[in-house]
Amino acid sequence: MTASLPHQGSWPDGQERPVEDRRHMIRRRALTLLIIVLLIGIPAGYLVISANQSRDSGKDKEAKYSATGLTAGWPSKLQRRIYQVPIPHPAWHVAYYETNNWKTSRLYAQFETNAAGLDAYLTGLGVTRKDLKEGAVTIGARDRKVTGWKFPEEDGWYGLVHRQKNPAPTHDVVVDLSNPAYPWVYVVSRTVP
Repeated sequence: MTASLPHQGSWPDGQERPVEDRRHMIRRRALTLLIIVLLIGIPAGYLVISANQSRDSGKDKEAKYSATGLTAGWPSKLQRRIYQVPIPHPAWHVAYYETNNWKTSRLYAQFETNAAGLDAYLTGLGVTRKDLKEGAVTIGARDRKVTGWKFPEEDGWYGLVHRQKNPAPTHDVVVDLSNPAYPWVYVVSRTVP
């Protein structure tokens, strides 16, 4: 026994459905194709772009966190804010290195600036040039070993230690004023998490 299939009813007014002309069919198919491309193509394109950005980001982070010494470039704004290291504008030859462990986190930074930039940097720390002590190399041997900094026993070196109440960081600052117009600044900012 075969079941009878339902038949499509006729148009409400009893007339047969009009035959679709060729232009209308092409337009309908083009619209259908466009909708399919938009529904599949845009998300697929977004996925490819997102995957590439994610992969590139991972490579950048890997390079950043596998560094074992000073890296040329500016520390991120977040790092500068956490460690309270206000690198002035203009600054050249900027390099930094960050270490973290369960006991102490440190940001090492160095840069060259002009006289006004040095004053702006010191003001950002809450000190002035008068607080710098001539001949004081305040960055310890351990920190110099980590960064490779060497401070010769010559004139022109000034330093200070800017201590703050926890959790604010402590800054060990050494300034090379052998060329007063373009001083070099070396800073170790350490904080206890």
